[in-house]
Amino acid sequence: MDRKRLEDKLKELDEKIAEVNKRMPAHSAKPPIMTELFALEDERDEVFKQLEVLKQKQTGNNKTPSP
Repeated sequence: MDRKRLEDKLKELDEKIAEVNKRMPAHSAKPPIMTELFALEDERDEVFKQLEVLKQKQTGNNKTPSP
């Protein structure tokens, strides 16, 4: 995936996470909502790592990104 697509995907995931957070009650969040939130956050983390690796390759820095 190219940098632009990764950035777009990251933005899309951030928007979805914000939407899920709006639906989450202040107390006693339901398991399906929490599962959806965790899945989106995991996907966002993976896209972020891919984007960081791509940026490092473009700048010639081969260090592995830290979480």
